[in-house]
Amino acid sequence: MTMPVPVSMARVVIRMIPEVLFEKMRENTPAPYGSLLTKESLSWIVGECVDVFKENKGLEAIHIETQDGTFLSVKL
Repeated sequence: MTMPVPVSMARVVIRMIPEVLFEKMRENTPAPYGSLLTKESLSWIVGECVDVFKENKGLEAIHIETQDGTFLSVKL
């Protein structure tokens, strides 16, 4: 899922994401980490990192690839 939004609006957009998407992500996440995938936790992380996001636009912070070609990429 790709959601290009201005950093200043990121928290608002997170609140608009349907809970069904978070439930689907939690199903595919290993046991101890699934509980961390919530709107509240994601909104908090974004809020705490806004300054870093603004300073490092375009930086790929996370890049994970599996053997079957599935990948996760988080760009600032």
